[in-house]
Amino acid sequence: MMIRFGMNKYVIMKHQFKIAFPFLFVFMILSCSDKSHNQDQVQRSLSIDQENLWLTYSKDFSVFKLWSPDADEVKLHLYKNGKGGKAIKTYDMKPDSEGGLWMKKINQDLNGIYYTYQVKIKEKWLDETPGIYAKAVGVNGKRAMVLDMESTNPKEWVKDKGPSLGYPNEAIIYELHIRDMTIHPVSGSSMPGTYLGLVESGTIGPDGVVTGIDHLKELGINYVHLLPTFDHYAINESRLDIAQFNWGYDPQNYNVPEGSFSSDPFNAEVRIKEFKQMVKAFHDNGIGIILDVVYNHTGQTENSNFNLENPGYYYRFREDGSYSDAAACGNETASEKEMMRKFILESVGHWAKEYHLDGFRFDLMGVHDISTMNEVAATLKEINPDIFVYGEGWTASDSPLPEKDRALKKHIKQMPKITAFSDDIRDGLKGSVFEDLSTGFVSGAENSEESVKFGIVGSINHPQLDYTQVNYSKESWANHPWQAISYVSCHDNHTLFDKLQVSRPDADLQTLKAMDKLANAVVMTSQGVPFLHAGSEMLRTKNEEHNSYNLPDSINQINWNWKAKNKGVVAYYKNLIAFRKAHPAFRMTSGEEVREHLVFKRVEDGFISYQINGHANGDDWKDILVIYNAKGESVDYSLEGDWMLGVLGDNFNLEKTENIEGSIIVPPISMCVLHQK
Repeated sequence: MMIRFGMNKYVIMKHQFKIAFPFLFVFMILSCSDKSHNQDQVQRSLSIDQENLWLTYSKDFSVFKLWSPDADEVKLHLYKNGKGGKAIKTYDMKPDSEGGLWMKKINQDLNGIYYTYQVKIKEKWLDETPGIYAKAVGVNGKRAMVLDMESTNPKEWVKDKGPSLGYPNEAIIYELHIRDMTIHPVSGSSMPGTYLGLVESGTIGPDGVVTGIDHLKELGINYVHLLPTFDHYAINESRLDIAQFNWGYDPQNYNVPEGSFSSDPFNAEVRIKEFKQMVKAFHDNGIGIILDVVYNHTGQTENSNFNLENPGYYYRFREDGSYSDAAACGNETASEKEMMRKFILESVGHWAKEYHLDGFRFDLMGVHDISTMNEVAATLKEINPDIFVYGEGWTASDSPLPEKDRALKKHIKQMPKITAFSDDIRDGLKGSVFEDLSTGFVSGAENSEESVKFGIVGSINHPQLDYTQVNYSKESWANHPWQAISYVSCHDNHTLFDKLQVSRPDADLQTLKAMDKLANAVVMTSQGVPFLHAGSEMLRTKNEEHNSYNLPDSINQINWNWKAKNKGVVAYYKNLIAFRKAHPAFRMTSGEEVREHLVFKRVEDGFISYQINGHANGDDWKDILVIYNAKGESVDYSLEGDWMLGVLGDNFNLEKTENIEGSIIVPPISMCVLHQK
């Protein structure tokens, strides 16, 4: 969303929306400030909560529906195209109930016809809208389209299925932006910046390195996290001949793929077909798809599709009637309201069923209420037990929603099927994202060990943690380790390599590489869900930009020359991933299991070692000793008993065996892993 952190602070917005403040007073009259009016809407919403508000299509008829309790009139306009031209037919919709539901049934096959709704309130006709339940839209999302969704399915779609997880910490997540991965001229893609380009096989970059989906397969990750890929405002889809960039945190149509990643945004069915083809290609290669969803705010405010249907209802407001703004983007949605909750639940259900998605990442999850998030998880688990849900357990600013009701990181124990990002381990490893010069465990900071230990155990309660020394959380917030996302970088803020360069300008390249590798070595051997930012395995840089949400490709693109230049680092990441996959001891399933098996052995400034005892989680290795040396010099580590070498520096003995007795020299800024005979 914006630069945001676990301390509920933010620095720079990703989107700079202009709010027409005089309009707020009109809205206050229409909906916001009249409390009795809002209460009446709540009662009416409850009466139609079970209604299906989606367009009903068949070859014989279509039924159009809109919920607008305050409307005096509602019109349905039909169009031949998604843009331009006059309506070919306009119908008056009829109120179907006292609950505010408007309907129109048309007895003919309308497949391929575009449509909009238009609402009249207090003698004022609002702008046309495709409706919040639109499943297909034309260019720039202004008109919806009647579409036989089955006609968009790839071959053997009915058999399509993503990976199966026992627990979320079996996932190894790779966060990417679709355009970034293939837009560089040396990516080898014939369809750069598109859904199909991302899954194009056989692409080759500089010095023969594989790129695109083949790179992801080579790396070994099993889930991709797509930055928001539903239809958003920022990109002009009618001008794809000019370079445009945005992360997509400005939602417009929540139930439709973004058109700028398709080969033809003018024809509504194309983006749907190609998104599904992308999903199936990933699934065919054993990779699941997680969608970054932004239900906490809308890209526009007074002219959002929500407000063009039912002004004011779907949002939260301050006592003076102005929009509250916990998202720091001009508004925040009200998930606790019956019809907003209904929309969120049905929207994620639509993506899970129609597009076979495997997970959802909730942007600024703390803006939503706990009850809604629990219902989201329950709804999705009914559709697919392997789906998992995670999010940012914070807000960008304050909210009228009482803190006790917010889906915050500190309330994860009240959300037993949901996972949250751990900013504790993130900043513990590399330094605060608030301060450029701040360092972390891998970059030479003092007193960061407890924050890293907290991340190692997956943010659970552990008897060997001094919670008073943890950077952000002064008590455990997860019941089980898989409820915490372990990460050190993501799309927000500096890349990992940039952060290390900025905070340690005195360090040479080899030292920076060592810090980079150690940071994600800790992530990969922690008990939470490991999460990698695209390109971190090849020392990705964004020229030290903090917030590149709308910056050009020259800043955001994956430059595949980095992979050719940093083959050793790429190999290290590949080995880390293979190592984690091979050893279930690093992904224990419960807090009790972690407390039983994981014991910290030696902790001092710049140095942590711990031991996982017994065949934890069914691991082939009986006892595993993990050592992180962040010091600038080697450490002679004394051992008790006979050990076998697993990892030392850049060397991974995944199959070979080497006996170690007495002690081992751990190189500076590196990880060492041993196991007992």
